[in-house]
Amino acid sequence: MRFKHILFVTSFLFFTLFTYGEGNVDANKTSAINNEDKNRNALLLEKKSIEEELLKNNIWSKIYSNYHTYDELKKRKKTLDKKIKRLNTRKKLTQKQEKQLQSLVSEERTLSGKLQVLKEYEKDPFKKFLTPPSFESVSSIGNPFAIIGALSFKEKLNSDKKEYNDRYLSLQRIVDKFTKKREIMIELLSLESNNTAYLSELDNIDDQIKTFTPVIDIFKTTQNVYTKKIDEIEQRLQNEIDNEIERTITIGAIILFFLLLLFLIKYLVRKYMSDNDRFYTINKALNISFMTILTFTILFAYIENVSYLVTILGFASAGIAIAMKDWFMSLMGWATIVMGGAVHVGDRVRFVRDGVEYVGDIVDISMLRMTMHEDITLTAYMHNRRAGRMVFIPNNFIFTDMISNYSHAGLKTVWDGIDFVVTFDSDIQKANSIAKEVTRKYSKGYTDITRKQLNKLRSQYGIRNTNVEPRIFTHIEPYGLKISAWYLTNSFATMTLRSTISIEIIKRIHEEEGIHLAFPSQSIYVDKSVPRPIDNVQDMPMDNKEH
Repeated sequence: MRFKHILFVTSFLFFTLFTYGEGNVDANKTSAINNEDKNRNALLLEKKSIEEELLKNNIWSKIYSNYHTYDELKKRKKTLDKKIKRLNTRKKLTQKQEKQLQSLVSEERTLSGKLQVLKEYEKDPFKKFLTPPSFESVSSIGNPFAIIGALSFKEKLNSDKKEYNDRYLSLQRIVDKFTKKREIMIELLSLESNNTAYLSELDNIDDQIKTFTPVIDIFKTTQNVYTKKIDEIEQRLQNEIDNEIERTITIGAIILFFLLLLFLIKYLVRKYMSDNDRFYTINKALNISFMTILTFTILFAYIENVSYLVTILGFASAGIAIAMKDWFMSLMGWATIVMGGAVHVGDRVRFVRDGVEYVGDIVDISMLRMTMHEDITLTAYMHNRRAGRMVFIPNNFIFTDMISNYSHAGLKTVWDGIDFVVTFDSDIQKANSIAKEVTRKYSKGYTDITRKQLNKLRSQYGIRNTNVEPRIFTHIEPYGLKISAWYLTNSFATMTLRSTISIEIIKRIHEEEGIHLAFPSQSIYVDKSVPRPIDNVQDMPMDNKEH
């Protein structure tokens, strides 16, 4: 019994251990299968994520897809060509072979059309994307306004560089994704070594990596060269910008200095000079001097080859002198007027053009013309019957026309004359005396002023006759004796004094009984009995005719 009990216990223990061991083995197998499935699913999810990322906005994958499609179509076309050629070499074809040949020819035409569409992917499909943006002509900065263009060009260079670098980074990410996908496929094949789909996809990935590896190497080299060239251009532009800013500040400081000097001189001249005419002339000269200095400063600052400029100006001036003779002569006339001093601003002048006389005051002298404000004068009273016009006189008239200056060299007076006629039986001596007394009375102040001015001018001009007293002349006229009274008056107010003296002379003559004013007259003698006028004069009686 004891032996049986021992045998039973031993059998029970063996059965229990066997059953428990088999359960553990099954559990381990189940656990391994579950882990393998989880790993496969994780790999498939990661693979799907990479594929979606590759398809999303990936120009490189699209280019490769078109390139791969073109390559496959080309291989198919090559195979079709061989079949067509083999069928064409046969002397006689069966009906089935003819249909096959027609089908192959039609398919070959379709493939040729597709290949024509994808022809740009035949060679170097990535060339367009590997080629960096072309550089525009980089001109040197020669003036302050060019700085704006240079800054804009720098911004464009930076934008192009960023775009090209982003293109390179995108290609680098694509290659990394392909490498990662290849690793996933290798792990999947380790789980399913006989999966033909995985094997085919792995071969496709290897082909893509093989295609993109030399592309990224070329891209990296090109990108380095392109970046260095852009950096070099930017550095040169920055140096030129700095130099141009420094030069502009220097020129601006020079111009500001001369401008402040101009204002200072104008202030001192205005403060210590009471003569408005001289101040106007000096102010004009200062403005012209400042503009000349400004022009030459800018020319010499921004023109590299000054001798070249001088040569151009030499030829240009010759052409200008011929084609624009009047304009050139006006410039020469301006130089003559300014340096010679024949006419100044404020002078009263008279000139004649096409038979018309103009008398007025010069209010401005520019490089091309003089501006005259026409005043009411004896000329306007007797000839023009109008005044107040602004008359523009070209400066070249100083060479071709007679211009009379009423107030040259400080002279403010001119001779003016009044004529009146008395009868032959009038007291001539008394009439002359009245004319002399009246003119002397009203022109005395101008006479004294003129005497002083003429004495000053004798050192400059050969003036011999300095008599400034009123002058009375008497001449025989057909209807009486003409008395001409000449006196000195203000150049700018001749009409006023002329009117005053005329009234005074007539008033004095009317007070004298022995002086009678003469004027053209005619005596007609007729009979007292005047008959009715007859149309035919020859039929009139002799005693009724005028005689």
